[in-house]
Amino acid sequence: MAQEREARKLPPEAYMNIRGADYKPYIPAGSSMAEFTWRPILLGALFGIMFGAANAYLGLRVGLTVSTSIPIAVMTVAVFRVLGRSTILEHNISQTVGSASSSQASGLIFTIPALFLWGFSPGISKLLVIALAGGLLGVLFMIPLRRFLIRDEHGKLPYPEGTACAEVLVAADAGGSQARNVFLGLGVGALYKWLMSGLNLWPRDIWVKVPGLPKGQVGLDVAPALLGVGYILGVRIGLIMVGGSAIAWLIIIPVIDVIGRGMTEPLYPETVRLISEMGARDIWTRYVRYVGAGAVATGGIITLAKSIPMIITSFREGMKGLRSRLDEGALALERTNIDLPLKVVGIGVLTVVLFLAIAPQVFGFTTNMAVRILGPILVAIFAFFFVTVSSRIVGLIGVTSNPTSGMTIATLLGTSLIFAAFGWTDDVGRVAALSIGAVVAVAASIAGDTSQDLKTGFLLGATPYRQQTGELIGVLTAGFFVVLSILVLENAYGFGSEELPAPQANMMMLVIDGVLQAEIPWRLVMVGVALAVVAEIARIPSLPFAVGIYLPIATMMPLFIGGMMRKLLEDRQPDEESKHGVRERGVLYASGLIGGDGLMGVAIAAWAGLVGIPRGFGHAWLGSFADVLAFIMFAVLATLIIKAARSVVENRG
Repeated sequence: MAQEREARKLPPEAYMNIRGADYKPYIPAGSSMAEFTWRPILLGALFGIMFGAANAYLGLRVGLTVSTSIPIAVMTVAVFRVLGRSTILEHNISQTVGSASSSQASGLIFTIPALFLWGFSPGISKLLVIALAGGLLGVLFMIPLRRFLIRDEHGKLPYPEGTACAEVLVAADAGGSQARNVFLGLGVGALYKWLMSGLNLWPRDIWVKVPGLPKGQVGLDVAPALLGVGYILGVRIGLIMVGGSAIAWLIIIPVIDVIGRGMTEPLYPETVRLISEMGARDIWTRYVRYVGAGAVATGGIITLAKSIPMIITSFREGMKGLRSRLDEGALALERTNIDLPLKVVGIGVLTVVLFLAIAPQVFGFTTNMAVRILGPILVAIFAFFFVTVSSRIVGLIGVTSNPTSGMTIATLLGTSLIFAAFGWTDDVGRVAALSIGAVVAVAASIAGDTSQDLKTGFLLGATPYRQQTGELIGVLTAGFFVVLSILVLENAYGFGSEELPAPQANMMMLVIDGVLQAEIPWRLVMVGVALAVVAEIARIPSLPFAVGIYLPIATMMPLFIGGMMRKLLEDRQPDEESKHGVRERGVLYASGLIGGDGLMGVAIAAWAGLVGIPRGFGHAWLGSFADVLAFIMFAVLATLIIKAARSVVENRG
C-alpha cells in the first residue's frame, strides 16, 4: 500500500511538449468527485484574507510580494485532514480561492499609497471599487485565453508556480506531510513580531557607524519577514539589492555630507535644515530617496522596454488563442475543458466598465465628464492588453518575475500623456491617472495568478469553470480585507515612513508627476537614472538594484543573509534530491514566517489605531545591550530556519 501511494505522482506528460488535448490529467476527465463545495471555498477565503493582509504589509515594507499558492495548498491539506474526508480537487479549489488575495494586494500596494503621499485621503469605498474592478477584470479577461495558453500551449509554457503547486497537491494526496513547517513558521513569525513590536522587548533594527566614512552606516533589520523573503528569493537577488543599498549608504550619503559641509543655505528639496545638521538617515530621507525613486522608475521602464518583444509576442499569441476560442462555438466538451460562458464574461466586463463610469469616487469625485468617460475606456483597453500579456509571460518566467510594475508604468505614462494633451494636469488629473493605473495593476497581477492556478487545475484534472468561479469568489472575499489592511497600516505608521516606505508607489508617483507636474528635484532623480543605466550596462538587473538604493540598507541586509543561508545549505547537500528537500522545507517555513510577521504587523497596527502605538515593556532600560539582544534573537530566527530546512534530510534516516 505504501509503495502504491508513493508511486502516485503527476504523469510524465505533465512536463512533455505534447498536444494539450492528448494530455491525461492526474484525475481523469470521466471521474466524478467532490470539488466545488462550501468547505474549500470558506477555507480558501480564510487563508486568502490572512495572506492578503500579510502580503500587503510585506509589499509596503520592501516593494515586493511573494506567491502564496503553495503555502495555502499545504495548509489546506493539513486542515482537511483534521476536518475529515476530502479530495485533491477540493484542495485545489481552496488554494485557487486563497491565492487570489496576494495578487490583489500586489496591484494595490504598488499604486494606492501614492494617493496618501500626495496628501489625499481616499475612503474605503474608492479603494474597494479599485480592488474589485481590477480583480474581476483580471479574471474575466483571462478566461477566454485559457484553452490556448493552458491547454494548446502545454509543454511550451511551463507555468512554474502552477506546476509546482500541482506537484505539492499530488504529493499530499499520496500521503506526504509538508504543512508542519508552514504552521511552525506562522507561529514563530507572529510570536517574534509580537515580542519585538508589540511588547517592544528589543529594537527592530541595529545600526553601526562605519569608521572613516562621514556619516556612513550599515544596519540590520531583524524582522522575520525579511529573512524569510531573502531565503525565498535566493542569494543572487539578495546580493544585488544589498549592493544597491551599500552604494546609497556607503557612497552617496558620505558624498552628500562632504559636499554640504560648507553650505550656509539648505539644499533643495530641503528648505529648513543644513546638510551639516543632518544625520545619515535625514540625508537618506531628504535626498537619497529621490535618487532611489529615479533609479526605480528607470529600472521599471528598462524592464518594460526589455519586455516589449515578449509583450508583443504574448499579445499576438493571446489574440490568436482568443480567435480560436471564438471559432469553437458551443461544442460538447469534457468536464476538464468547460469554461465560464463567453456571454458571462462579456456581461461581467461590461458591468464593471459601466460601474467605473458611474461610480463618482473612482476618479476623485470629479465633475469633468470627459475624465469620467475616458477613464473607464482607458481601463478596459490597458487591462485587456496587459491581462493578455501577463497571462502568457507568467507561463514563461513565473509570477515572481512578472513585470507588473513595468506594465503599470506603461499604463501611467500612456494615461498621463493623454491627460497632459487635454490639459488635465491638476490634482484631478493626477488622481484619475493613478486610479486607472491601480485598476490595471490589479488586473494584470490577478491574471498572472489566475493562469497559474488554471495550469495547476489542468495538470490535476480540475473543472475550469469551477476554478474560474473560485477566482472570482477569492477576489470578492479578500478585496475588503486587503483594503482594510492597507488603511489600518497607513493610519498606524503612514506611507513613506521608515516602517512602510512603499517604494513601488513612490515610483508610480514620480512617473505621474514627471509628466503632469514640474515639482521634482530633477538633479537627484537623474543621478538615480544614471545609476540604473550603469547597472544595466554592467548586466545587473536594474530594478532590484534600484529598490536596494531606495530602501534602507538595514532592510536589504536580512534579504542577503536569508539568500546566503539557502545557498550554503543547498551547497552542502550530497545530491539534487537532498537540495530539493532543503529548498522545499525552507521555503515553506520562510513563507510561514512572512505570513506570521505580516498578520501580526496588521494586528498591531489595528491595535495602535484603537488605543495608540503599543509600548509594552520597552527596551530602553537595556541600554546598549538592546542591540545585542536584537542580534541574538535574529540569530535564533536564522537557526530555526536552518533547522526546519535540514529536517527533510535528517528525517530520511
